[in-house]
Amino acid sequence: MARTKAKRTFDRAKLPSRHVTIGPSKAPHRSYYYAMGLSADDIAQPFVGVATTWNEAAPCNIALGRQAQVVKKGVAAASGTPREFTTITVTDGIAMGHQGMKSSLVSREVIADSVELTMRGHCYDALVGLAGCDKSLPGLMMAMVRLNVPSVFLYGGSILPGRYQGRDITVQDMFEAVGRHQGGTLSDRELHAMEQVACPSAGSCGGQFTANTMACVSEAIGLALPYSAGAPAPYEYRDIYAEASGKAVMNLLRKNIRPRDIVTRVALDNAAAVVAASGGSTNAALHLPAIAHECGIKYDLHDVAKVFRRTPYIADLKPGGRFVAKDMFEAGGVPALLKALLDGGYIDGSAMTVTGKTMAENLRGVVLRKDQEVIRRCSAPLSPTGGVVGLKGNLAPQGAIVKVAGMKTLRFQGPARCFDSEEAAFAAVQKKRYKAGDILVIRYEGPRGGPGMREMLATTAAIYGQGMGEKVALITDGRFSGATRGFCIGHVGPEAQVGGPIGLLRDGDIITIDAIRGRLDVDVSAAEFAKRRKAWKPRATDYASGTLWKYAQTVGDAVNGAVTHPGGTAETHTYADI
Repeated sequence: MARTKAKRTFDRAKLPSRHVTIGPSKAPHRSYYYAMGLSADDIAQPFVGVATTWNEAAPCNIALGRQAQVVKKGVAAASGTPREFTTITVTDGIAMGHQGMKSSLVSREVIADSVELTMRGHCYDALVGLAGCDKSLPGLMMAMVRLNVPSVFLYGGSILPGRYQGRDITVQDMFEAVGRHQGGTLSDRELHAMEQVACPSAGSCGGQFTANTMACVSEAIGLALPYSAGAPAPYEYRDIYAEASGKAVMNLLRKNIRPRDIVTRVALDNAAAVVAASGGSTNAALHLPAIAHECGIKYDLHDVAKVFRRTPYIADLKPGGRFVAKDMFEAGGVPALLKALLDGGYIDGSAMTVTGKTMAENLRGVVLRKDQEVIRRCSAPLSPTGGVVGLKGNLAPQGAIVKVAGMKTLRFQGPARCFDSEEAAFAAVQKKRYKAGDILVIRYEGPRGGPGMREMLATTAAIYGQGMGEKVALITDGRFSGATRGFCIGHVGPEAQVGGPIGLLRDGDIITIDAIRGRLDVDVSAAEFAKRRKAWKPRATDYASGTLWKYAQTVGDAVNGAVTHPGGTAETHTYADI
């Protein structure tokens, strides 16, 4: 009966799985499926890859395996045959503050590549992807649009907030506690007490850091079901969204709605608007261009920044605000935020989504409740422009980005203090070898120069912990964590490793940051830069072989998403059409 239904519902002659299931020549292939307990009816149905980034590295990923089992139930209930597989993830909270962070951004490419290879090698017809930590979310979304088979994304959910001395805390507080401990304002006993309660459950970091930012993006861009990004990981009713995601991907397969029907320029603008409105992570300006690149859409940091500039900041979320992801879910979730933006005219409701309906249709009936404080109306924003701002100037000809959510001062001028690695900067901060008014410059941490474009949370959190967060600024060709706060400018391009101006700075050069005008300039003439460039040589890294070396050979500029292959514009075919 299942086989008859599959034949009636799906044209198997057009599905990739025909290459491993149909005809006498595929008998050896089918024998493998029988070996795993599949029936003839199971083999006759579409194969759906259920990909997770489950591992035991951190709480971000620990619940994904269980949720995948529920997704598989949804697929099976809708006459599909689920095939689970896992891929890697690098968890930034564990990788932070040491050489391991060089692996983080690289893992995004490895995730996308490994999912592509698994899908191609086994000829799966559709994909449900589950992710928790930062780079695994865009990595899976990149794979979806690259393959262009019907796909649904599912976030694993956020962690619950910790409680310490009567207040909610997150891992951000722990990184800042290290600075307080170094400064002598937090005892060994207090630091130990905090670390035991800061992260009380499974799930990704609770503030509007990179994971929750990209989870909001997954709904705003149309690749995830409404409300699925909001429910915390420990909540059992996440199973509702997991099962529904399995059923939804089968509906997309029946209707032949593919990721590139969903991820259009309109959808990318909608996603950027949600980042701005929620005071989200600057990393979104790296990931949205990379997702667009897979579709063959030209969409760079400056396209993202244009949306940031015109979108009001309306969701009062940490690190710049008061609330965590759990609070926003209880206030109505991402649909409530999207509804506020739609009513204000800041997103386009015509965009298609994985429900098979448009964004406007999904939001019909959603009401922004008056009994919550997390999400404001666009007419009464926290600030009139987005929580993230793009910058450009003679120090960043390709551009840079800064998160201004919650900041009071949007202009800063001071002398450069130059460091050629994060370790050198962190050591200076630990020993308090900087002063109020300085602009710390961390360079040779870009995609090529790192290699791997590390985040700098350990350094910025230590500065905040020392009570200097509002008194200095920090500039890098690397990245900042979504948990970073303060005047911290990242993604400066061109990076130092290719001779960008940031690599030519000297101690004492006067830098001006103006987040109102969107400028990043240094008081150095073009002639002086040309003189310095003649004496400059690229630095050798400690990575002369292996994955990081290979990444450095192929990675492009941060302005275009730090991508490693030509993208959709160079395709001669998409996997979905093999």
